[in-house]
Parts: sequence; structure tokens; C-alpha cells
Amino acid sequence: MPDPLRSSLASALRSPLKLAATAAAPLMIAPAALAEEAATADSGDTAWMLVCSALVLMMTLPGLALFYGGLVRQKNILSVLMQCMISAGLIGVLWVILGYSLAFGEGNSFIGDLSMIGLSGIDQNSVSGSIPTYVFVMFQGMFAIITPALMLGAFAERIRFSAYLAFITIWVFLVYIPLAHMVWGGGWIGAQLGALDFAGGLVVHMSSGFSALVAAIVIGKRQGFGREPMPPNSLPYTVIGASMLWVGWFGFNAGSELAADGIAGLAFLNTQTAAATAVLAWVFIEWLHRGKPTVLGAASGAVAGLVGITPACAFVTPMGSILVGFGAGALCYAAVTMLKPALGYDDSLDVFGIHGIGGLWGALATGLFIAPFALGDDVTRFEQVWKQIVSIGFTATYACVLTVAILYILKAVMGDLRVSHEDEYQGLDLSEHSESAYGMGQQAS
Repeated sequence: MPDPLRSSLASALRSPLKLAATAAAPLMIAPAALAEEAATADSGDTAWMLVCSALVLMMTLPGLALFYGGLVRQKNILSVLMQCMISAGLIGVLWVILGYSLAFGEGNSFIGDLSMIGLSGIDQNSVSGSIPTYVFVMFQGMFAIITPALMLGAFAERIRFSAYLAFITIWVFLVYIPLAHMVWGGGWIGAQLGALDFAGGLVVHMSSGFSALVAAIVIGKRQGFGREPMPPNSLPYTVIGASMLWVGWFGFNAGSELAADGIAGLAFLNTQTAAATAVLAWVFIEWLHRGKPTVLGAASGAVAGLVGITPACAFVTPMGSILVGFGAGALCYAAVTMLKPALGYDDSLDVFGIHGIGGLWGALATGLFIAPFALGDDVTRFEQVWKQIVSIGFTATYACVLTVAILYILKAVMGDLRVSHEDEYQGLDLSEHSESAYGMGQQAS
């Protein structure tokens, strides 16, 4: 690594905010403070971040929509596409009105304040770091959109649309936004504990993965789960979706540097390397374990590797990213093929197995494989590993407890959160949306 890059990163990590070289630096400094550092935006950084924002939105629409849509049964594909679409619409509005202020307002150690409600105090001349604040708002908004959408895969094919809307609305405000503030907004996990999460291993993947597991258990299993075959309706859709996620992830990870510089380049390279390694790990383990490699396994491995490298992508070397990717592929494969059957929960599309376990591994691997240039002068590797462990335990506990509370309150207010047996048998496309993906009124299997 060039000396200027090494010294820049080391200096940033020694700052009181702890995350100045991660999606960190700008993410943990209030826009007003950032404006003092740079009065005008850099056109190159701005152009890069506009592209990255679009790439992250592409991860949800159509990437995640196709990835999940191909995995459910034919009679439920539209319901999954709709849930992804409505997340973009609903959270996209809530983020501008209130979410951004609560996540990145000054606030306290656990939540921001209302100083920027409705983006008040921000205009076209406002600058965060080297980019316009409006661009930073939108980039972060894309993270807020995809995180609740990730959860839908755990309880797909059985939740009422109205219950899904209520759940993700409350969940974003009680789980996602506080964690975003605690990690990236100057709160307890990032600024005070000193745990590292470059692009969302804790905030995005662990929060959604562990919450998804809880939701799958509370909502209950699909009719016929474990007794009837439930084959994917279109593996080509799933592979196309996974491929779009892979491409979009470069915006997700490299974009979290908020600048077009060497750290973004490192994150870009590590993202690719870890994903490629995880594909190989998953495919060859599956080949040995089950006798044949599958295209679904290759797609799942790619996503697992992308999840695993997310928190670590700017803190490990390229060789370190190979270790992160191999661990993600192996551990997520074990979670999906062994842990889920052993415990018997119905996580329809393996959200916990890939995002929960992958995010946990990535957060831990950040400390295990952190490169010397990314360690502050006063922090040992052991100390960083401990910080990561504490952040993992807190995130898992916080997400699970809050999700249980949200779901049981919604049950008390709305009644059963899942569709009736008849509607589930008919399929959510017709019962919830009066549409059919492959011909209006056609009975799907």
C-alpha cells in the first residue's frame, strides 16, 4: 500500500470517531461538522457516489427481487417482487422525512435527534466530506431500503401484505436506524466501543438476518413444510438476481468510503476476491457433501461471500479477503444445510443462514484478519477482536429482542400476521394482490 494511503488510513483510525477511513469517517460525523472540513464538493467523488447510490438501489430493484422471486413457488413470485418494491417506496419516503435525521443527527449514544427532520438545514450547497449532503443522504437511504427487504425471504409465502408493511415500518425505526446511528452516526458501537463495520455487517446483515430468524419462528412454518416439495419456480431468475447483487455490491462496499480513492479501490478488490472465493468454497463443499455442485449453491456462495466481506472490505488485505470469503462460504453452507434442518425452523430463503451467519462471521473476521495498517496505534489485534465480539453480541441480542416485541405487539393489534390457510394454498399473488405472474387468473402450483 502506498505510504500516503497507509498514513491516511492510520491517521483516520486514530481519530476520536474511530471510523474515519470507513463508511465510517463521513458516516460518523454530522453533516455540519463535515461541511467545515470541505466547503465545496469534489466532482469526481460526487460522480462516483451518484453511481454507487444507483448500484445499491439496483441491489434491491431488481437484484434482490429476482433473487428471491426465483426461489419461491410460482404462485408467490409477485408477492415477493411487490414486497421489494414497496420497501423502496415506503422506506424511501420515511428516510427523507425522519429516518436520516434519527440515524445521523447529533443525538446521543443510541439514537440521533430531530435536527434534520424533513432534511431541514440541508440544501444544494451543503457538503458532507467531499460530496453534497444530498448525495450522502441518498446513498445511506439505499442501505435503509434494502435491509428490511432482506428479511422478507425468511417468512416469504405466508405473511399478510398489511402486516409486512407495518412490520418493516416499525422495525426500521426501532432496529435499523438506532444501529446505524450506533455504528456510523457517532454512537456507542463505533465511536465509543471502537468496533469496525465498514459497510454494514452489523447494521445491515446481522440486524436483518437475526431479525429474520425470529420473524420466521414467530410467524410460523409454511403449510406442508418438510412434507411437501417446494421447488424454486425459476433458478435462472435467481442466478440473474444474484449476479446483479454481485455487481451492485461494489457500490455497497467500495462506495462506503464516500470517495474515489485508494481505500475504495481496496474495498472493491476485496469484495470481488471474497465473493469469488466463497463461490468456490460453497461449490466444492457441496460437491463433496452431496455428490454434485448446483447453480443455486454457486449463487448462494456468491451472496455469502459478499455478506462476509462487507464489514471487513477496507480493513483486510486481498489475501485476507480470501480467508474471509472461504469462511463465509463454508459457514453459511453449514448453516443452511445442517443447522436449519437440525433446529427445524422454516427460514424460507435462508436469510439467517446467509445474512445472519455471514454477517456475524464478517464482523468477527474483521478483527481476526485486520491488516496492520488498519489498526490504531493504541489497539492490539486481540483488543479489536474483543470489540468485534462485543458488537456482535449486542447486535444479535438487540435485533432479536426488539423484533420479538414488535411482532407480538403487531399480533395484539392486527391479529394473525399470516394469511389464512386457504389464501396460502391459493398463493399470495392471487389472494393478496389479485394478480398472476404467468397469466391473469391462472392457478399456479
